[in-house]
Parts: sequence; C-alpha cells; structure tokens
Amino acid sequence: MGALKPWHIAVLVVVLILLFGAKRLPDAARSLGRSLRIIKAETKSLHDDDRDLAEKADAQAGYQPLPPNPAQQQYAPQQPPQQQYAPQPQQPVDPVQRVRDN
Repeated sequence: MGALKPWHIAVLVVVLILLFGAKRLPDAARSLGRSLRIIKAETKSLHDDDRDLAEKADAQAGYQPLPPNPAQQQYAPQQPPQQQYAPQPQQPVDPVQRVRDN
C-alpha cells in the first residue's frame, strides 16, 4: 500500500513541470546540488575542527615538564630568594586641601 510505483513518479514529474516550468527545473536542481555540496563541506569541516580540538587537548593533557637534571643542579649557583615588597598604601588626600596647597 505504501509502495512507490513508476506511475507515481511520472505524475510527480508532470506536476513539477507544470508548476515550475521546464526551464526552471534544471536551474533549481543545480542550485539544490550546490547547496547540498556546501552543507556537506561545512559539516565535514566542523567535524574536522572538533577532531583537531580533541587532539590538541589530548596533547596538552599529556604534557609533563622534564625532571631537572641532577648534574646541572650540583653546579647551579645558589641564588637568594627574592623578597617581595608590598607597595605602601597611600594616605587618602582631601581634594580641597590639595587645591589649597597648590
């Protein structure tokens, strides 16, 4: 009952020719083919981008720094730790007093 018979296709083609005309059908098919090609290329590029991001994430997750070489540690000069100086907080300045001083 749901089978598509050859005469169904023939009726569909006749209806399409009557609706759109014989000149427009090849142009419509051509533009439909271009659109499908563009969609296919875009979905493929999205898939490739996802794969590239996954590979980069895997590469960065596996990154571990090299352990220090014991031979280099023996001869490295000892540097004193650098002291961090905190900036001194500034006293709030009264704008009126500042104008009077100048």
